[in-house]
Amino acid sequence: MKRDLEIDLLRSFVAVAAHRNFTHAAKAIGRTQSAVSLQIKRLETIVEKRLFERSRQSVSITQTGEALLVYANRILAANDAALSHLQRPEAEGLIRIGAPDDYATFLLPPILSALAKAHPRLQFEVTCDNASDLLPFLTRGQLDVVVATHRPDAVAGQVARHEPLHWVASPDFIDDHDQPLSLVLFPSGCVCREIALDVLKRIDRRWRVAYSTRSIGLIEKALLDGSSVSVMEASVIPPGLRIINGQAGLPSLPEVVISVHQPNTCEAHVSLAADFLIEKLGRAPLRAVS
Repeated sequence: MKRDLEIDLLRSFVAVAAHRNFTHAAKAIGRTQSAVSLQIKRLETIVEKRLFERSRQSVSITQTGEALLVYANRILAANDAALSHLQRPEAEGLIRIGAPDDYATFLLPPILSALAKAHPRLQFEVTCDNASDLLPFLTRGQLDVVVATHRPDAVAGQVARHEPLHWVASPDFIDDHDQPLSLVLFPSGCVCREIALDVLKRIDRRWRVAYSTRSIGLIEKALLDGSSVSVMEASVIPPGLRIINGQAGLPSLPEVVISVHQPNTCEAHVSLAADFLIEKLGRAPLRAVS
């Protein structure tokens, strides 16, 4: 007898697929690690195949898991759209969103497109800048929602996900140890920039910031056209760049936390959008380390 794919099981499965880590996936969906593990086992029993390969160091998705992930995202999107339409069909108005340029480029478009389909009367206006520069606009009422990055020891807002950081460079990158390490980074105030510089200060390697810009497109171009490196979150690495963790004596990087900020009191359509962002950001796929 065929068994149904339960929504709760699929939600946990998508979270694990996004985070490649059971503990972080559990935090993202508000469950315990043991509960998520049991749900994945139940789902594997239903499909009669393994969905993840597990080791002490990592979690990788199987070919069956990749196939299920396509359908799981469709099922969850349809479920969420139906509930949003039935529960809050009146949602309308402008939502002013602040986010770093890389998030606005890679993470927000599919999420806002899905939200617009569920609530056609919503409008969006996105402002790009460092989160540290955007948050004061939220306090002053000039923005409704801000997507921000935080160090794991300085978390604020509503946590959407924990995100690995990677060193990235051009596919043709060759390190010259006789020269200072050339860096391409977001401007001062960017958490990833601060983390990169902090870890480099602890090693015996000269470095210099060669290029600084708020544009992820310009950062990508600068990396592809030169012999520089950068630090990026796993979900926003442009496909033309490669991960170079461990090369050129590069030190390991901590994770960061992506959070959604909104005022303590806000209109219903803003609250709806913030909740939608938190949930969908928690499912955004990560760039695999090759």
